[in-house]
Amino acid sequence: MAVTRITSRNARFQVLQTLLSNRTKRHRAGEFIVQGVRPLSMAIEFGWEIRALLYDGERSLSSWARDLLGSTPGAEQIAMSPGLLAELGEKGEGAVELLAVVAMRPDDLNRVPVSHDFLGVVFDRPTQPGNIGSIIRSADAFGAHGVITTGHAADAYDPKSVRASTGSFFATPVVRAASARDVAAWVEDRRAAGVPVVVVATDEHGDADVSEFDLTQPVLLLIGNETKGLSHAWRELADTTVSIPMAGSASSLNAASAASVVLYEAHRQRHSRASS
Repeated sequence: MAVTRITSRNARFQVLQTLLSNRTKRHRAGEFIVQGVRPLSMAIEFGWEIRALLYDGERSLSSWARDLLGSTPGAEQIAMSPGLLAELGEKGEGAVELLAVVAMRPDDLNRVPVSHDFLGVVFDRPTQPGNIGSIIRSADAFGAHGVITTGHAADAYDPKSVRASTGSFFATPVVRAASARDVAAWVEDRRAAGVPVVVVATDEHGDADVSEFDLTQPVLLLIGNETKGLSHAWRELADTTVSIPMAGSASSLNAASAASVVLYEAHRQRHSRASS
């Protein structure tokens, strides 16, 4: 395969830069940049479409990088000067070896599998991409089947989100929905198909302590915006709210931390039930 070379901030390099920093152009192109050995390896493992591989054209590559270049024949290969590659890798010291341009997957709620052991997460109007990635990582760790973001706030395909997920982004379906109404219609369809999904919101004044609520049933967990909490629409749609008991002077938990606590409790209950 012919190799493209980029040694200056030409038009092609500028297009690649927009995939990092411009959400609108990133989604218009339908692709994003993946940084890091584990995320890139996970993208390959879970069958994501690799459109281009960008590598340092002035160094001897590791066996991992050479194997990846040799085993992805459909991907364009782009040899770059180390400084430019470091910019795309968001590393100031030029220590980047290989990056990938990966195709996005469709924002189709049906990508999230729903069965009688369903556990899903909605993150309502997130403002911090790092929190999205952290929630995706916890969702993957504790057996959730998908993560849904609502509204037009932070982007799950932002490099900060993908990095924070440490590769779980590629193993767990992540879907954007425009509004609570769209997700509610999807939930009703699942219920009509025979899966009694319970919509569970988190709130410091919940109806029940999270450890006292049955999280072994099909559950869609709602996590609110980092500063404003859940929108009124989601509060109206929730079947119940659960609270996390707290000690000390903290009044609340970070959104990602709260999600992790509830996901762990769901995993604990399910594991205990399966073991009994």
